Amino acid sequence: MEVARTAASPAVAAAVPAARLPGPGFGTALDSAARALALSRHAQKRLDRRGLDLDAARLDRLESAVSRAAEKGSRSSVVVLDDLAVVVDVRDRRVVTAINATGGQQRVFTNVDSVVIA
Repeated sequence: MEVARTAASPAVAAAVPAARLPGPGFGTALDSAARALALSRHAQKRLDRRGLDLDAARLDRLESAVSRAAEKGSRSSVVVLDDLAVVVDVRDRRVVTAINATGGQQRVFTNVDSVVIA
């Protein structure tokens, strides 16, 4: 039994453009996701246990500081935000740990290549 093959009609072959949804495009969403910082479990536990606040305003300042550090080629940075100091893996955009900059027993940071005061 032979199956007859026919050429697709021009109407079927023409691609129908996808409808545009309101709001930011995919590129904008991808840029925002790539720019967003992540908190490691360790950092989240430190923030919670020590009662340290990382509100929206501080988070914006932190993201800006990490972007500036990335522009300068940093890989791991200490970012000081008022009374909060965080160690950030700049390439992964991940907060590794957090301490109260004015208190705490040890204030020694190792394996960092930059400091940003935000």
